[in-house]
Amino acid sequence: RCSCRRLGGGLVQAGGSLRLSCVISGLSVDENAISWFRQAPGKEREGVSCVGNRGRSTHYEDSVKGRFAVSSDGVKNTVYLQMNNLEPEDSAVYYCAAAGCLVVGDRLQEYGLEYWGKGTQVTVSS
Repeated sequence: RCSCRRLGGGLVQAGGSLRLSCVISGLSVDENAISWFRQAPGKEREGVSCVGNRGRSTHYEDSVKGRFAVSSDGVKNTVYLQMNNLEPEDSAVYYCAAAGCLVVGDRLQEYGLEYWGKGTQVTVSS
């Protein structure tokens, strides 16, 4: 059984930074890819980024490319999402999900992601 425990999140001004952590139990991030999604009020959940096993590969949606960085730590079995130069449009509940990093047509997919964290709120004020 796998679970994802998320840490971080909160309120930040536009241009600021936050780091989200996703502590994984039940499977190894060295052997599995982990994805990040977000959902803003009134909008569908959308992909943000993902990292392959052992951090060998990464993917970023166009909306966050150049501002966000995803990484994994096999010792702590944790995946991080460093978010810089945040914009009000980044405000959403962020979720980590295991296990997979499926990109189709340059869009991160939810298919195959069985385990989801409960989500953490990120609010960016203008």
